[in-house]
Amino acid sequence: MEPNDSLSPPLQPPGPPQPLGGPPAPPEPPQPRVGPPAPREPPQPPAGPHAPREPPQPPAAPPAPPEPPQPPVSGEPPPRRPPRRKRSWLSRILIALVALIVAAVAVPLLAGLFALIVMAPNLPSLDAITAYHPKIPLRIYTADHVLIGEFGEERRRFIPFDQIPDSVKKAVIAIEDYRYYEHGGVDIQGVLRAGIANLTKGESAQGASTITMQVARNFFLSSEKTYTRKVYEMLLAYKIESALSKDQILELYMNQIYLGQRAYGFAAAARVYFGKDLKDVTLAQAAMLAGLPKAPSAYNPIVNPTRAKIRQQYILKRMLDVHYIDEAQYEEAIREPIRTRTARTQYSVHAEYLAEMVRQLMVAQYHEEAYTLGLTVTTTVDSALQQAAYESVRKGVMDYERRHGYRGPEAYIELPAANGDDTSERDQAIDDALNAHPDNGDIVAGVVVSSSPKEVQAELSDGSVAIVSGNGLKPAAGMLAAKAGAQPKVRPGAVIRLIQNADASWTITQLPQVEAALISVTPQDGAIRALIGGFDFNKNKFNHVTQAWRQPGSSFKPFIYSASLDKGLGPATIINDAPLYFPPNGPGQEPWAPKNYAGGYDGPITMRTALQRSKNMVSIRILEYIGTRYAQNYITRFGFDAARNPAYLPMALGAGLVTPLQMATAYSVFANGGYRVNPYLIAEVSDPQGRVVSSAKPLVAAVNAPRAIDARNEYVMTSLLKSVAQRGTGAHSNVLGRTDLAGKTGTTNDSRDAWFAGFQHTIATIAWIGYDQPRSLGDKETGGGLALPIWIDYMRQALKGVPPYQWPKPPGVETLDDELYYDAFTPGSGFVASIGVDEAELAGEASGVPGLSGPPGAFPTPEAPPPTTVSPDEKQDIMDLFRRH
Repeated sequence: MEPNDSLSPPLQPPGPPQPLGGPPAPPEPPQPRVGPPAPREPPQPPAGPHAPREPPQPPAAPPAPPEPPQPPVSGEPPPRRPPRRKRSWLSRILIALVALIVAAVAVPLLAGLFALIVMAPNLPSLDAITAYHPKIPLRIYTADHVLIGEFGEERRRFIPFDQIPDSVKKAVIAIEDYRYYEHGGVDIQGVLRAGIANLTKGESAQGASTITMQVARNFFLSSEKTYTRKVYEMLLAYKIESALSKDQILELYMNQIYLGQRAYGFAAAARVYFGKDLKDVTLAQAAMLAGLPKAPSAYNPIVNPTRAKIRQQYILKRMLDVHYIDEAQYEEAIREPIRTRTARTQYSVHAEYLAEMVRQLMVAQYHEEAYTLGLTVTTTVDSALQQAAYESVRKGVMDYERRHGYRGPEAYIELPAANGDDTSERDQAIDDALNAHPDNGDIVAGVVVSSSPKEVQAELSDGSVAIVSGNGLKPAAGMLAAKAGAQPKVRPGAVIRLIQNADASWTITQLPQVEAALISVTPQDGAIRALIGGFDFNKNKFNHVTQAWRQPGSSFKPFIYSASLDKGLGPATIINDAPLYFPPNGPGQEPWAPKNYAGGYDGPITMRTALQRSKNMVSIRILEYIGTRYAQNYITRFGFDAARNPAYLPMALGAGLVTPLQMATAYSVFANGGYRVNPYLIAEVSDPQGRVVSSAKPLVAAVNAPRAIDARNEYVMTSLLKSVAQRGTGAHSNVLGRTDLAGKTGTTNDSRDAWFAGFQHTIATIAWIGYDQPRSLGDKETGGGLALPIWIDYMRQALKGVPPYQWPKPPGVETLDDELYYDAFTPGSGFVASIGVDEAELAGEASGVPGLSGPPGAFPTPEAPPPTTVSPDEKQDIMDLFRRH
């Protein structure tokens, strides 16, 4: 609203007095003035004689300031302004360009000045990269320096610049910073190019970080996207370039950058994604690794193989464009299929249970620092023997599975129908199913896509199709018939397991439910040479070698026999293999008569023959003769726990509880001359510089190890166990063609546990098989049929090139009529000739027993101790355990 448009009446200048009673005269309209107001004439003095004399003129006064312009009186038109000259469009553009140029120069100059004055003094020290000490994980190696385990928050394998393959360097530079060797840390051309691209597209479409800037960010800054951080990044890049050479910076980058799957650096990523050393990666694999820094999760070849392949192809094209590779190399790399590793193929040797044992030991000593100190643990394990043990256990278990029938497919899925040529939905369903049922070593998973009684086709995780026919269908033949009944069927959508035969054909199989274990040690010092804690670590991490307390069955009998040797018994002692009878303990109780495994009895037989045939009745009579308390205390010499082996008669049949590791320690006593050694796994620990931090100081037989049993006892027991391995329940070991093997089979009640424990002078090995929740392995399954084949397969590899060994006879042992005696216990002089056999029977049998020729009465039977009182619980244990050997 203008001032004159106020709602109040306008103010008027005062006029002459108005006459009373009449209307005021209308004011004269103001006359417009043109130009400046005319100066007023000064008043003239009156003329005449009386006119005053003119006074002298004072100096001229300064001119009065111009009067301020008065607002025009209402109704008066405003004064006109002189018209402005209009600028041309060209001049306007020039002015704008000049302004932009000035701003473009001034702003960076001001920003650079600010950065130098304010930000540069706050830059961190470069000690983190000039004295580079990355977090290096715990690494575990075999004795022959094969990597079997790596543990740490960061998987990292530092590799010097000159050991990084040229293909990997070029792939990284081509995609990350192809002008790397031309700029000084910040690529100005790249910044301008990225800025123009981002402006034209209206978003952050292109980055401008050089490799040096990425090093600065990874070592010193956060990943937040702010201009302040970017300026610091640039300043640090210049500082790094002034302190390190280009090769040193690239070495840092390639060892520090995060590449997914907890892998830091390209050497670690090569191991994680491809299961190989960086020096062994192909050009195609190098390009795929080079694609990871941009987005490790998005271009992970294990999780996102399709996106990773697209990124790899783009990098290969970049390498071709910048002339790092030629057309032939490009085409070959494009065609190469990418095979990534799985959790089961990370290491060349399967030693997962061993590696976990070492990890636990190191964490117990070094706590959480064990994962970052870069410690290297060298174990006592031999890589070849470890792999042999792994293969032997798997073969033994799978042989058992084949004998006990096919249970059916693991799962079923609905297979979406293909939409013309579009099978993406169907392929995704198959991929999801196979991800949920990953391959297990050579036992691969497949989804059945077609089936008939004559042929089954199953798609595998790599997209190939396995065709099963002929004998390969036999395990599932009943589930392929048109009238398969209510049992599971092998039909399209079924998830099945397959194993490839030597002739490349396929056979339907299944993942086992049974478990197995193997432990092998050097008897002289207890060094563990191989250890398999179960069928598959990823399926079941419970270590059956160290954690499974199982009944040893008849494999425990040698320790009862050993205890009897010091009581005057010997291999030639005649013991009656006859039934035992337990009358009822009270009203309503049933009498019980235990039996041998096969149900028959051999009558009086020598102790050597009884052990060869694993006679239960003989073992019970021996233990009853020497006393359960004595035997319980005696077995602790071998490393067994007395509390887990109660002092009652079933102990003779392995009714107590032991671990396979304890059994290996115990049998080592027989193998090494009678000394107690402790099993150990870690040979030495060294720091990242290779300095030895600690090393094992084991007990060594005949050096500093305590003696567990007399040398005579060890020699006689080894002789007895050699008889078992050559002519007894372990006679299948003769396929190895050696005469220096000794051992004992073991089978518990209802065949719930099957064992074979055996040794040669240089190695002692225990094999076990059973279910985690104890149940029968089968009516005809024994230690000789289940565990012994595993032992044989392993020992065939372990004894390659090992010459036969002849145990030297120690002082105090005599040979009479081809049988061994203590010189203190010879026939007629302290030797226990028989147990449970009267003199008449003994005389009748003596003519056929080595060392027992003589007239009746020459070898009186010693009086046995009074019978042990048998409690109802003990009777039940005996009833359960006597049925097996």
